[in-house]
Amino acid sequence: MGRTVDGIGTTMSLESLQSDEQRLVLDTVAQVRKCGLESILALPQIVVCGDQSAGKSSVLEALTEIPFPRNDELCTRFATEIIMHRATVDSLTIRIIPDENRSGEERQSIDAFVASIIDFSELPEIMDRAMEVMGIRKAGVQPSAFARDVLSIEIEGPSRPQLTLVDLPGLIQNETKGVTKADVKLVQEITDRYISQSRTICLAVVSATNDYANQGILSKVRKVDPDGERTLGVITKPDRLPAGSGTESAYITLARNEDIFFKLGWHVVKNRSFEEGNDSFLERNASEATYFRTSNFKCLPKESVGIDALRERLSRLLFEHVKQELPQLHSDLSQALEDSKTQLATLGHRRATVEDCREYLTQLSLNFHRVCAAANEGHYEGPSFRYDTNEAFSTHSRASVRRLRAIVQKMNAHFSDILREDGHSYHIAKSGEPQAEVDLSIPVPSPATKPVHLSRIQAFSWVSNVVGRNRGKELPGNFNPLLVGELFWQQSVKWPILAEAHVEEVADVCRQFLTNLLEDMCPKDVISRLWSLHFEEALKQRNDAASNELGRIIYDHKEYPINYNHYYTDIVRQCQKEREQDRLATAIENATSHTLLPGCRSDHTSAKIDIHGALDGFNRGSEPDMEKASCEEALDQLHAIYKVSQKTFVANITTQVVERHIVRGLEDIFSPIFVGRLSDADAQEISSEPASCKRQRDFFQDRIEKLKSGHTILRRVMKTTVL
Repeated sequence: MGRTVDGIGTTMSLESLQSDEQRLVLDTVAQVRKCGLESILALPQIVVCGDQSAGKSSVLEALTEIPFPRNDELCTRFATEIIMHRATVDSLTIRIIPDENRSGEERQSIDAFVASIIDFSELPEIMDRAMEVMGIRKAGVQPSAFARDVLSIEIEGPSRPQLTLVDLPGLIQNETKGVTKADVKLVQEITDRYISQSRTICLAVVSATNDYANQGILSKVRKVDPDGERTLGVITKPDRLPAGSGTESAYITLARNEDIFFKLGWHVVKNRSFEEGNDSFLERNASEATYFRTSNFKCLPKESVGIDALRERLSRLLFEHVKQELPQLHSDLSQALEDSKTQLATLGHRRATVEDCREYLTQLSLNFHRVCAAANEGHYEGPSFRYDTNEAFSTHSRASVRRLRAIVQKMNAHFSDILREDGHSYHIAKSGEPQAEVDLSIPVPSPATKPVHLSRIQAFSWVSNVVGRNRGKELPGNFNPLLVGELFWQQSVKWPILAEAHVEEVADVCRQFLTNLLEDMCPKDVISRLWSLHFEEALKQRNDAASNELGRIIYDHKEYPINYNHYYTDIVRQCQKEREQDRLATAIENATSHTLLPGCRSDHTSAKIDIHGALDGFNRGSEPDMEKASCEEALDQLHAIYKVSQKTFVANITTQVVERHIVRGLEDIFSPIFVGRLSDADAQEISSEPASCKRQRDFFQDRIEKLKSGHTILRRVMKTTVL
C-alpha cells in the first residue's frame, strides 16, 4: 500500500468534513460493525435504495469517490457495504459477507475471499472475481442475476471521512431477459430486509426522468417509515427535465418537501451525463455546481443541493442518529451478550470422554437438585426464580410454574374450593325457607354440572324414596342406619372424579416444572436422552404410586362413613336447634297481641305475650308425621357427615396423594447419587456431545467474543462522549 493518494485518494471535498467528536462516534459503530455484529444486532447505517436506473450507483460513486465499474451494472447485483474511515495510509480491502443461508462449504469459500488493491484501476477485475465467488458469473453456466451475499468495501485514507453506506440492488418492476420472476422477488426481499430495520436511515433515490408517483421505492419506505423520521429523499438527473416544464416544477415542489413529506427532507444531485462519463470527480463536481447556480433549481437552499452538501448532510445525520442510538444499542448488546452466555452455559463443558460425561452429569445434577429443592421448599432466591409481577400467577405461566410450592398450594386451595362449592350433587334448601309449588321429580345430577337445587319438599321426596328402598324391621319413625351412607354416596358422587382431575393437574405441573428446569440447564439432546432413559420411568413410578393411593382413598370413600369427630354431633344438634328456634319464634309471634295505649293519640301499642299459648303453639309445631320427621333427621345427619367427611377427603388427597407421591422428593429424581450409580456406558449415552453441539458451542463462543469486543468499544466511547 505504498502508493500516493493519486491511486485511491480523494478530492479536497472529502477533507475536513467532520469534527473529532463525529469521527469518534462514527468510528465506534464502524469498529462494532467490524466485530461482525451485523447478524446479531441492528446497527445504525445509511442504506441507498431506489428503483433500477434511478441513479443510485452514480450517487454512491460521487459520495465515496470510488469509481465503480459502470459496465453491466455490476454494483446492482448485490448489496454493497462501503465503510470509509480516516487512517494515516490509503488502503482498500474487499471482502464478501456470505448469506446466512449458505451451506458451511460455501461459507468457507466465500469467507476466504479477501482482496486488497493499491489503485482503482484494479477494481473491475477484483469485482469480477467477487461475483464469480458469489455464483453470479461462472464459465459455461447460466449465471444467477442477483445474490444475497454482501460485498464489503473498506477504504481508508488520511482525507477520508467516517461514513458507512450500503448500496442495494435497484428495484425491478417486471421480468426481463436474464432477470427472472425469482430475481425480482429476491431484490424486493433484500430491500425490505434492510429498510425495515429501525436503526437504518433510508436514502430513497428517485429519478427525475420518471414520474415519482410510479417509483416503487417511495411506497416501500413510507410503509416501513410512515412518519418519515428516518428517510431522506434524493432526486437525481434534474438536468434531464425541460426547463420551465410542469414536471420540473413538480420536482422542485417535491424537493421543497411540500408533496411527499420526510422529516429528514429532500436533496437534489446532478449525475454525470452520458457525455461526461469519463470526467474526473473534480470535473463532475464543478459541472454540478454550475448547474445549481444557473438552473431553476437555484431556488433551493444550498444545503439541499449538490454532492458535497449531501455528503456533509449525511455525515451529520448519521452522527446524530448514532449518538441517539448508542445508549439503546449498548443495552441491546449487553442483553445479547447475557443471552449468549446463558446459551453457552446451557451447553456445558465439552463432553468427549467418559470422565467428561460423568463430570458434566454430576455438576448438572447438583444444580438441578439445588434449584428443584428450593422450588419445592418455597425458597425463591436467585436468578432461577425471577418472576414478572405483571404476569398473572397461573399454571400457564412458565415463571409461575418455576415457583413450584406456591403453585401447588394454589392448586390445592382451588381443589378445596371446588369440592366445597360444587362437590355435592344437591344443594338442599334450609328448613323454614319459603316453599313454592314445585315438581316433586328429582333431577339426576351429572359430575360435569353444578349442584342441582332442591327445595325442602323435593329433598323430603328424595330421602323418602331412599328410606323406602332401605326399609327393614325398624319401627315407624325410624330408618335403617345404613340410609345415611347411601344418601352420602349419592351426595358425594363427584368427589372421585374431581380428585382424579386434581391429582393429574398437579402431576402435569410438576412434569412441566421439570421440563422447564432441564431446558434452562442443558441442551435439547441431553434432555431428550435423560428424559427417555430416566425421567419418564421415574415420573411413571411416582404417578402410579399416586394413582394406587388415590384408589385406596376412593375405595374407603365408598364404604359406610365412619366418624369419631364430635363436630358431627355438633352439626346435627345445631340443625335441630335452628328448627326449634324457628318454631319458637313463630309460636311467640302468634301468641303476641297488640293494644293501643289508653288516652294516647298516637298509634303506639302495648304488646302482650300469652305464655301458655306460645308453649302450646310451640308444642303443636313439632312434626306429627313420623315419616317426615325421620326424613328431617336423616337430612340433618347427611349434612353433618358430608361436612366432616369433606374436610377429611381434601386433607387425604392433598397430603397422602399429592404431597406424598407427586411433590415430595421431586428433587431426588436426578441427584448426584443417581449419577454415581450410572455405568460408564449409560453416562456416555446420556451426555455424550453430538457434532451439532460442538458447532453450537463454537458459534456461541465466537458470538460472545464479538459481543465482548463491541461491548468494550461502546462502553469506552460512552464514557468519553456527552450523549
